[in-house]
Amino acid sequence: MSRWTGTWLSGPGAALDRADGPVRYRGERLGAPERGLGSVASNGVRLGALFIDLVLSSLVTSLFIRPDYDDPTQMWRFNYWSGLVWLLITAVGVSLAGFTPGKALLGLRVVRMDGTALVGPFRAIPRTVLIALIIPAVITDRDGRGLHDRLLGTIVLRTR
Repeated sequence: MSRWTGTWLSGPGAALDRADGPVRYRGERLGAPERGLGSVASNGVRLGALFIDLVLSSLVTSLFIRPDYDDPTQMWRFNYWSGLVWLLITAVGVSLAGFTPGKALLGLRVVRMDGTALVGPFRAIPRTVLIALIIPAVITDRDGRGLHDRLLGTIVLRTR
């Protein structure tokens, strides 16, 4: 069992035990607590972390490319590089530590459902690309997991 998920997570098959009953809160079917440490992160907090990461990527990009708001071509270039910086920050952060700067500030962590300690690049990179497509991240199930998390066997939990 991973030290990040605690003892409540018994793996991907845990949701099958109580799949048909009514759900009182996100993560109940997985055995996660309702709130606090180890609970499933809400969409609002996850969106806040994404916003922080996007602002950070724009700030990092502005160190190398000066945004010129009057030149659409320059802004397209700036936004393209800013998006690539976001992809890099997110994929590397989630792969190596389980969080991005935005997630760390808001007390969130991406963990694997199978209890392995690190998410790793083989899950973090496709997860990041799917988030960039927006739709997989917006569609969530009763446990608060987006399609990208379900596909790659991950979940976003609160760390405080």
